[in-house]
Formats: sequence, C-alpha cells, structure tokens
Amino acid sequence: MKVAVVTGVSSGIGQATAARLAKSGYRTFGTVRSAIDSHSDIELVRVDVRDRDSVEEGIASIFERAGRIDVLVNSAGSALISAAEETSTEEARELFETNVFGVMRMTQAVLPAMREQRSGRIINISSVLGFLPAPFMSVYAATKHAVEGYSESLDHEVRNFGVRVIVVEPGFTRTNLGRHNGNVHPVSEYSMDRERVAASIGENIDHGADPATVADVVVRAATARTPALHYQVGANARLLRVLRSIAPASLVDRGIRKEFGLDRSPGPSPSLRSGSGPPSRQGEGRSPARPSPSGEEPALSERSESTGAPERSEGADEGRDLGVAS
Repeated sequence: MKVAVVTGVSSGIGQATAARLAKSGYRTFGTVRSAIDSHSDIELVRVDVRDRDSVEEGIASIFERAGRIDVLVNSAGSALISAAEETSTEEARELFETNVFGVMRMTQAVLPAMREQRSGRIINISSVLGFLPAPFMSVYAATKHAVEGYSESLDHEVRNFGVRVIVVEPGFTRTNLGRHNGNVHPVSEYSMDRERVAASIGENIDHGADPATVADVVVRAATARTPALHYQVGANARLLRVLRSIAPASLVDRGIRKEFGLDRSPGPSPSLRSGSGPPSRQGEGRSPARPSPSGEEPALSERSESTGAPERSEGADEGRDLGVAS
C-alpha cells in the first residue's frame, strides 16, 4: 500500500485532501499542531512545520510505522491581510516560517527516502496568488510566489531520481479562516481601501469552491502517470493563468482594482470571484485612501471579529488557502 502524508489536516483543504487520499487507497498520515478529533481513515501525527526538530521527529515516526512515504502534500498555511507599510518584518517572518520554510522542512525530511526508493510525489498547495498578486496581501502573495519558484526549481533537481514536484493552485476556497488578530501597527490612511479589500475577500470566500474540489485535483496529480508541474483548480483559475500570460497588463491592472473595490471607474474586467475566477497584478496608482471613522475591519469568516487593523490567520495547520489563500 502506498503511503501519503498531508500537513495541516485539522480543517479545510488539508483535511479534505487527507480524506480523499485515504478513500483512494493510500495509507494516509495527517499532521496537526494540536489535538483534534481522530479520523478513522487518517493517522494523526503531531508536527509543527515551523520547527525542524518537530518535523524530523514526526517524519521519523511515520517511517517507523509505515516504512515508506510515496506522497507528501504540503497544505499547512496561514494568511495575512495587511498593507505592506503596516506589516512588520516579524509578522512577515512568521508567515514565511509556515508557508515557505515549513514546505522546505517537510520536503527535506522526506527526500532522502524518496531518492532511495526512486519514486515519490511532493505536492505543494499554492494559490492563484502564487502568480497573480492581490492588494493588501503582499506578504501572503510573496510566500506563494516563493513556493512556486521553489517547487519549479526542485522538480528539475529531483526528476532524475523518479521524484516529481507539483504545484496546485486553488482560487477562493470555502475554508475555516480560524482565529484572527489585528495588526498592532495599523496606518489609518489605508483603512478605507483595506476594508473594501477585506469585504471582497470575505464575499469571495463565502462563494468559493468546496475544499473537496482541491482534494480531487491533488489526487489526480498524485496518481497521474506523467504529472503536470502546475494544476489550477477549476476553469476560472485556469483562465486566470492564461490571462496572466497573454492579457495586456493594463487590463489585468484594472480588473484587480475593480474587483477589490479600489477603482470605481466603469469598464470590463476579469472577475476574480470563485464563480468566475480570482486576482491579478496590483496596478500603479492607488485610489486616494480615506481613514475609516471607526477603523473597524469587516469579518472574513463566521469566527473572525472586526478589528481596527489588518487581519491574520493563526490556524497554521488548517491547510487553508485564500486563493485568488491557503
């Protein structure tokens, strides 16, 4: 029996992916940072992808129990909605620890065995924001761009050993954003635009794809005889990938500003909604920023509370992605 490891299975994409792999016949291990209810088809392992010792101990325990790992799905992730000027280097580093360095730690832990067995798949959950940035998500988009570059380079390095590296790019997905904490350094001049973007993201997530659709694509990537390097989830994500490559930059620029409420001017634009697609490149020139009278943020999920600052997801093992994630 083939063995799969999925990070961040406490909820969202990670949980759906682990369940789908188990149903497809894989012996499936799921990593979590804290205790959750057990799943009959998923063997849970305590791993904090931000900690090297935790990763190495967790992977070693899986090898002891199963003897091999055939598929690694790096799904654990967290998010940050914040103006670049508002974001401290400490906050950015925290996001990179999970979204980028966590991927690297898990990958380096499984690669020696995959090279020795001359086979393996490493599937990294990226986002449409890995190739199409959005305003007020500069650091999150940077982490997903990093995952894309890392994955493409790594695939060239390990392909001769029978190991393939694959990137899955979801759009907005209906997942649990978890607990949100406000940034302690808000800049009031960004409040109005930030509120609009946060509201747009919340609406898109509410109407986003089911995590099971992402899981289906992961299983397809894991089982394909000759896998592609990139898999977009859904026709709209595929369309956005094409538009990013061939559409005039000015059109993409106008599209993203209109979608996120930064430009009220009329005109056609590619929709970023899950029902029609996700974001694009941040354009030049910002609409005049106006401070909010209350300074409050709109909620991004049923469990998030309005704050007077940018919002951050702390659920690093949710496997969550805003998409256009986790």
